[in-house]
Amino acid sequence: MPVYELLGGKVRDRVQIYAGVHGESPKEVAGRALRCKRDGLRAIKMGAVPGVHYVDEFGHIDDAVARVAAAREAVGADFSIAVDFHGRVHKPMAKMLIQELEPFHLMFVEEPVLPMHNEALLDLKHSTSIPIATGERMYSRWDFKAILAAGSVDIIQPDVSHAGGISEVLRIAAMAEAYDVALAPHCPLGPIALAACLQVDAVAYNALIQEQSLGIHYNREVDLLDYLADTSVFDYRDGSVEVPSGPGLGIVIDEEKVRAANDHDYRWRNPLLRRDDGSVAEW
Repeated sequence: MPVYELLGGKVRDRVQIYAGVHGESPKEVAGRALRCKRDGLRAIKMGAVPGVHYVDEFGHIDDAVARVAAAREAVGADFSIAVDFHGRVHKPMAKMLIQELEPFHLMFVEEPVLPMHNEALLDLKHSTSIPIATGERMYSRWDFKAILAAGSVDIIQPDVSHAGGISEVLRIAAMAEAYDVALAPHCPLGPIALAACLQVDAVAYNALIQEQSLGIHYNREVDLLDYLADTSVFDYRDGSVEVPSGPGLGIVIDEEKVRAANDHDYRWRNPLLRRDDGSVAEW
């Protein structure tokens, strides 16, 4: 029996997914965005800016706008683009950047400020028509309670692996639905995490879209499909993946590959970014 049956039954058969793209230049970003569209996706997420100061040169905003403009021109109007600020931008710069991105009809902007500055979200939300998303660094329903009650966000992004598992994220999703806020779980991780997210997406009425890590640029040694016995479970068509219907999470792990990978020393460390003046920036 799939997990979604234990959670009350699915409300959808498939879930829209998006891929992350990166690139230093507009040409790089445009090429990768177009490749995603040709591969059958209908949505991407891209970065905004490198580490910037509280108020910094407007050239950083110009560069971000140029990359988003190139991506939009490459994929056309019938394709969703989200922009991840990743908490690198402080409130004054975030407001300017969001306003400059308005013409590109974004699906959402993500983490315009770090979660310890969530009180700034409402001001940012009032300054734009672009949906505001956040939540990958929030870990329980109580973390989300304040921003939902304040009306500060349009989309929440809890991570099933970090925010208490399937049951807690489902509670968070239900709470968000009461405030007419959508769910887009954070998941740049492996196949078990993605399968767990899809079980939540299957039963959460307000699930909008699902992040996944296939081909993501920082997966250098392994990729999403490497540990699956049957990789077709995550095949996507027309930008969506079918909800896995097998027992449990609906996937079968290749245990031999997992044991072989255990011989390597995978030690994830956040990249260290510095601003021009040498101070540490949010990665």
